[in-house]
Amino acid sequence: MDKLSNMSVYIKVVEMGSFTAVANHLDSTVGNVSRAVSALENVLDARLLQRSTRRLSVTDAGRRFYERCTKILADLESAEAEASNAALEPRGTLRVHCVPGLARHLVTRAVLEYRQQFPEVSVDLLLSQRMPNLLEDQLDVSILIARALPDSAYVSQKIGVSHCVLVASPDYLARHAPLETPEDLRDHQCLLLGTVDYARDEWQLKSKAGDATFIPTGPSFSVNDMDAMALAIREGAGIGLLAGFTAIDDLRSGKLVRVLPDYHTYERNVYAVYTSRQFVDAKITRFIETLKDQVGSRLAATAKALIG
Repeated sequence: MDKLSNMSVYIKVVEMGSFTAVANHLDSTVGNVSRAVSALENVLDARLLQRSTRRLSVTDAGRRFYERCTKILADLESAEAEASNAALEPRGTLRVHCVPGLARHLVTRAVLEYRQQFPEVSVDLLLSQRMPNLLEDQLDVSILIARALPDSAYVSQKIGVSHCVLVASPDYLARHAPLETPEDLRDHQCLLLGTVDYARDEWQLKSKAGDATFIPTGPSFSVNDMDAMALAIREGAGIGLLAGFTAIDDLRSGKLVRVLPDYHTYERNVYAVYTSRQFVDAKITRFIETLKDQVGSRLAATAKALIG
């Protein structure tokens, strides 16, 4: 028997006052019950029970130990129940990492919806371009955009897909030559987006008519944040790539205009990444369900509107 089992037996002996009664209750033997108590006494180097042929009596040390054992086992039962419920009821703190543009346009709304459904969960949202180390940074979920994820021990679920499109402001286009093919970009100011998954010095474009690779040249502006890029484009600085979920509202309002509308970048997958496939807390599984419902559906609607 291990120490916790021995403690449980000892509690029963104190409460029932008889080795025989405890043995019958546990469907065990008097010898096993006696050995459990003796094992505790040997470890503690203290007498817990005074034994005689007629009765058992609890020593002062035994009484204090009984009270501690009762509390320890009660706390253990509570901890086990809490851990088991974590797989059923979302509660506690959910620590989430997300790339900034996606967080600002889609994921923050999903977090707020999730909090409305599960108010016992608090959400700590960290924005960063780089994929974190989930274990070292004590994060539950990372939300990333990538063509493919690097090999790792992490588990991932695909939330949806995203594309970038070429856009410019109406003012910029009114001041510059019209564009009909990707080659026409050479006569324009091209604003360069450089993130983890987008190389700033090469635009790989795709269309039904075929693929095109354009390498911007000459003086320009570059930035590693999608929203900063959107601001520069709206201010008329030039033509740039924006993710569909970033551009869609400005395209609908007329603040931005699609350039070479038949072209877009190759699709990037949006992933939710977490550490383990086993014993996943309910707060994580429900959050990923919310991401698929809220973020996945909006990504699909945006892709249908811009890509077809």
